Amino acid sequence: MRGRKPIPTALRLIQGNPGKRPLNMVEPKPAHSMPTCPAHLSPTAKAEWKRLGREMHRLGIISQLDRAALAAYCQAYGRWTEAERKLKETPTLIKLPSGYIQPSPWLAIANKQLELMHRYLSDLGLSPASRSRVSTIPVIGPKPWEG
Repeated sequence: MRGRKPIPTALRLIQGNPGKRPLNMVEPKPAHSMPTCPAHLSPTAKAEWKRLGREMHRLGIISQLDRAALAAYCQAYGRWTEAERKLKETPTLIKLPSGYIQPSPWLAIANKQLELMHRYLSDLGLSPASRSRVSTIPVIGPKPWEG
């Protein structure tokens, strides 16, 4: 995909449609509801699911369709915390039997999980940058996206 990621119509309306492009009035509008936590998540990931899911549900920004993205974020969070714990226990640089020095594999795992977490936070509208583009000013009158 080239260019910027598309912004959902509801967010464009909240932002005042800054680009003045035509709005997609037939965009799917899933009901806001808290999806169930997948059983395969690690205990740390499940704790993050509960923490983040509760807040997203309170804000009305989660639906059943967001389950996979939230689960992927939470699993990346769980792996990141595990890698960070291991980094505290082991040196950052490891001397190999051959005499070469290399970075700890836990460092690569932690960095990769941070990248994944950032991607999912942005997709879910939860990063500071993506949140800064959303305003919570109430819409007066009928909402155009409710047909």
